[in-house]
Amino acid sequence: MDFKGQDILSTEQFSKEDILRICDVARTFEAISEKRQTSELLKGNVMASLFYEPSTRTRFSFETAMKRLGGQTITAVGQDYSSLAKGESLWDTAKMVEAYADVIVVRHPTEGSAAEMARGANVPVLNGGDGPGQHPTQALLDMYTLMKEKGKIDGLTIMMSGDLKYGRTVHSLCMLLRHFDVKIIFSSPEELKMPTNYLDDLRGRGVAFEEVLTLEEGLKKSDVVYATRVQGERFEDKEQYERLKLAFVLSRDLLEKNHSGITVMHPLPRVGEIAVDVDGLPGAAYFRQAANGVQVRMALLALVLGKV
Repeated sequence: MDFKGQDILSTEQFSKEDILRICDVARTFEAISEKRQTSELLKGNVMASLFYEPSTRTRFSFETAMKRLGGQTITAVGQDYSSLAKGESLWDTAKMVEAYADVIVVRHPTEGSAAEMARGANVPVLNGGDGPGQHPTQALLDMYTLMKEKGKIDGLTIMMSGDLKYGRTVHSLCMLLRHFDVKIIFSSPEELKMPTNYLDDLRGRGVAFEEVLTLEEGLKKSDVVYATRVQGERFEDKEQYERLKLAFVLSRDLLEKNHSGITVMHPLPRVGEIAVDVDGLPGAAYFRQAANGVQVRMALLALVLGKV
């Protein structure tokens, strides 16, 4: 892919070569992201940060990435504090914002919202999460984290647990992992199983996977566990959410009994599905994973702006 001027909307747009290219570029920014070096690579460029749904890591890491590369940011947070509250369309918003910024990052609760903004804008649009749809930049930083933590992706067995029905992070990650020689184990409550369209896609591409009923069964077979929270904001039935939210909990005792050396990842925030006593384990990678978002988003901004 020629990244210059490209929108980053879905993990389905990437080839294996694209994924490896992004990770290679991200590595070159490690010293800058860790404040050991400074950069003016994006000096003179402005990023519009449009976050119409709550975010901490995605918003902060994008804005940090832009600023550490010498660029500037303008921000809109929450629909109530933008012209969307007055009825302005996403297309019109994008068309207007392109006059002020060189690249747009958007998070919105509606699936397909980032693609709609991309249709309106003549500058690159990067999807920071569109409701239950896609979260491509999270999946890319997850791949980068796998490479840093395990030294490879090919040959790994990766377990995904928790909310696999609504979890856009696991949906997006599956679409990247399908390019590699991996096995995926899915473990979730019956009501929150991975949607069949993702399973059908993996099956059609020859990716090995299985579904298990307990965390213990999956942990014993896996090199990595990617845990997710049960997403209360996606539930219409709040009683069902309360019943399921802590159905699958990773504790230190559970991990040490079943696979003491396993790498634990999580897109965060957690709401109890990883006990705090797990944090001290060497394989607890989720805070390192979150930090990796700066490097990966530096790489994406530099690539779409044609600076690499």
